[in-house]
Amino acid sequence: MKCVPETVGFAVMTVSDTRDTKTDKTGPWLREQIVAEGHAVIDHAIVPDDIGSIQSQLGSWIANPAIHAVIATGGTGLTGRDVTPEAFRPMFEKEMDGFAAVFHQVSFRSVGVSTIQSRAIAGIAGGTYLFAIPGSSGGCRDAWNHVLRDEFDRTHGPCNLVELIPRLTER
Repeated sequence: MKCVPETVGFAVMTVSDTRDTKTDKTGPWLREQIVAEGHAVIDHAIVPDDIGSIQSQLGSWIANPAIHAVIATGGTGLTGRDVTPEAFRPMFEKEMDGFAAVFHQVSFRSVGVSTIQSRAIAGIAGGTYLFAIPGSSGGCRDAWNHVLRDEFDRTHGPCNLVELIPRLTER
């Protein structure tokens, strides 16, 4: 049986047609938070709002054994260019329905009923956790500070996502 990793490896994807390395705020913030919690950022990218481009990057990261989780920020809204959930969902072997439910509870405390405009989702593919969260600073903070940070803390109880990593590819 595989061991629980000492350090969780993350990849961070900013999904946007308009942001670049100078204007992206959520990607760098998220990478700082991940490192501050003792994890590693293995890779990061800014990817256009395009299903094929998103899936291509996801596929590369899923195939990398050093990456245990991918967090994409952006493209989860309702506009015509928001296609992150449509790109992620076909990649999932299992969808993590509870993530969206908990995220919306947290988001409701921040933005009220406007949380219905987010299509944040999560799932697992190839033993890698995949999370698609809002590209807004507030939505990104809510997802990390109130959901993901605790679930990627190996000491969080009664259970956490880190302890499941070795078992995600069981058959």
